[in-house]
Amino acid sequence: ADGLWAYQLAVVVDDGFQGVTHVVRGADLIDNTPRQILLQRALGLPTPAYMHIPLVLDKDGNKLSKQTLAPAIDRSRPEEEAARAWAHLGFKPFAFDTLDEFYSEAVRRWRTRFQISA
Repeated sequence: ADGLWAYQLAVVVDDGFQGVTHVVRGADLIDNTPRQILLQRALGLPTPAYMHIPLVLDKDGNKLSKQTLAPAIDRSRPEEEAARAWAHLGFKPFAFDTLDEFYSEAVRRWRTRFQISA
């Protein structure tokens, strides 16, 4: 946010060190992607696959985040919150009883939609 290149360099080196192969992040960070790819190429590091997903916004169109003091999700109903997030990403709902079931099916559907091999 401060315009310094150090953040971009740190992210690229950290991702390379950790062997990151896929990056999924908010659409508000899409402008960082070309900078990071340029640095990856200059440093001879592999370039992960990138995906930018829609932000969650309040009724006034402001991004929900810690920085905007957005309220926390309801931790007493994690299954409901997971289903809401899933729908926000444009996926059709499906039946599940536990979070483990949700994650298992969500990963399968995510991989199918975006043609990601296991």
